Amino acid sequence: MKQVLVDVRPWNKELAIVALESGADGIVTDSAAPVRELGRITTIAPDGDLVLGKDIAEITIKSTEDQDKAMETAKRMPVIVHTPDWTVIPLENLVAVADSVIAVVQNLHEAELALGILEKGVSGVLLQTEDPAVIRDVAKAVQGHGCRQDLIPLTITAITPAGMGDRVCVDTCSLMTDGEGMLVGNTSSGFFLVHAETLENPYVAPRPFRVNAGAVHAYLKLADGKTAYLADLKAGNRVMVNGAKGSCREATVGRVKIEQRPLLLIEAEHKGAEVTIILQNAETIRLAKPDGSAISVAALNPGDVVLGALDTAGRHFGMAVNETILEK
Repeated sequence: MKQVLVDVRPWNKELAIVALESGADGIVTDSAAPVRELGRITTIAPDGDLVLGKDIAEITIKSTEDQDKAMETAKRMPVIVHTPDWTVIPLENLVAVADSVIAVVQNLHEAELALGILEKGVSGVLLQTEDPAVIRDVAKAVQGHGCRQDLIPLTITAITPAGMGDRVCVDTCSLMTDGEGMLVGNTSSGFFLVHAETLENPYVAPRPFRVNAGAVHAYLKLADGKTAYLADLKAGNRVMVNGAKGSCREATVGRVKIEQRPLLLIEAEHKGAEVTIILQNAETIRLAKPDGSAISVAALNPGDVVLGALDTAGRHFGMAVNETILEK
């Protein structure tokens, strides 16, 4: 996920408060003390969580020599890059060799441009502005940028009762909408888009903050490409919320509920690749169809098409590894 930092040098309490309220990832300041009085956020300051020159560099590019210095430094630590004449070429050259480039921007247009450089974009932006509205707009744009998960159609091949087991409800601190959910699967090579509990039901009120995600052993796909076991999730973890059109965003876990329930094994395929998941056997558990609508597992039949994703098989502590691992 991309980062947004806010520069409050010289000290500006109003901008620091807006940065906190907007969910900025960090504040660059001359002193960390007044920021810490307002709330908890990463500070980049002489007495901060990160120290300029030690943990993170700050370089102004005015010449080829400056660019070479920035490129070399970016291989060792994150680099905040000032480009006073706002030429894109230095940022392109930096992004091509490093994944730790933070571009200084003044407005939303510059932020969007930096985030799209060479398609992958800079790792983050440092916003310099005196306008609180610009901070809110840029923070919102950055938080929704750079996370995309292309989804594919999966054709259901079998639905089989799987006895009793422990299933996991992931309750987030965010509200999801119709067409959103989480990517979950029995193996790290294939996932179903399990729909959030956003729909009305005669028996249970909607829980738009919740995804009844599956059995405890299942993998959940995260925004950074890693996976997590559902059983390992806890309050404060960050998870990925996926939309049927491919968008994705992070959400914070507020609570995890593990309870014993009747289960279903659902099998599907995409061009010969098999994908499976074990979900609770209840009408409120739904998968997402290609048009973004939800279909209950109670109504699911072989031949139905739902959304999912394929990935490389093999994980070690949630990270993809290039070794022979058989999952089935």
